[in-house]
Amino acid sequence: MLPYTPAPERYQSMQYNRSGKSGLKLSAISLGLWHNFGSVDVFDNGRAIVRRAFDRGITHFDLANNYGPEPGSAEENFGKILQKDFTGYLRDELIISTKAGYTMWDGPYGDWGSRKYLLSSLDQSLKRMQLDYVDIFYSHRPDPETPIEETMQALDTAVRQGKALYAGISNYKPEQAEKAFTVLRQLGTPCVIHQPKYSMFERWVEGGLLDVLEKHGVGCIPFSPLAQGMLTDRYLKGVPEGSRASKQHGFLKSKDITEERLNTIRALNEVAANRGQSLAQMALWWLLKDKRITSVLIGASSVTQLDANIDALNGAPFSNDELQLIEKILQ
Repeated sequence: MLPYTPAPERYQSMQYNRSGKSGLKLSAISLGLWHNFGSVDVFDNGRAIVRRAFDRGITHFDLANNYGPEPGSAEENFGKILQKDFTGYLRDELIISTKAGYTMWDGPYGDWGSRKYLLSSLDQSLKRMQLDYVDIFYSHRPDPETPIEETMQALDTAVRQGKALYAGISNYKPEQAEKAFTVLRQLGTPCVIHQPKYSMFERWVEGGLLDVLEKHGVGCIPFSPLAQGMLTDRYLKGVPEGSRASKQHGFLKSKDITEERLNTIRALNEVAANRGQSLAQMALWWLLKDKRITSVLIGASSVTQLDANIDALNGAPFSNDELQLIEKILQ
């Protein structure tokens, strides 16, 4: 690939939102490296996606210790991209996040939320990415056996050691999040962001979590905003060969694509078409209509797909009639 020079106009069209009441702003669209950036993927394709994302104003790149496959390989590849294309002061224009909480290595210290696991994992992540620090370090999920105080103390330690600038949590229910926020504030390292699963098809955060985030001044960055691809035009005619739902591995299964779900997808697609948007663009824009949402976390398998999703930010505001129609479809 040719040497990379970032587009000089990269900040002119992107929207940046403050994360809760913190000083941190994130691009309204963030790029997640959960899929398509591992050792099984084409490195130059991932590199091209990261370059294009930055050229379009995306500053936030989200990883976790176990992203791949193989686990850890997404961080390794991202570290190589940083060394090739984002040296010098460009690091200061990026928000890089990683997480620990799911199984990463064998034995009792390679999973969940102990201080031992979280801080060891962060050290490993920094080595893989060839970084001195990450901007946000998350507890990826609550641990039912480790006191939440211990998990939050580990995040606080990471910040105080200078290995992370901010602390975040992911997949915490409202009551768990409330306690985590309280402990972190008492420690002097407030939580700046929560990363929950949230989409038109997964709305549990509306049952109290968003209110807790607003109360504590914490931002929100939904993952899987397109419901593993269901909220795209991919499944309008059923389950195509080669799609995520057609594969044996992964979270989305062909049995999830029921005729009832297909009818919902098609009805939503019609609303999107009448708005001049793709279904994916409307689904992303629908999340961002709530001012408590700081950013939405997208994946991308190609530069073309990335561009199409970023263009969601060009959408017109939703009318009351459109919102009511969407709610009726989703019921």
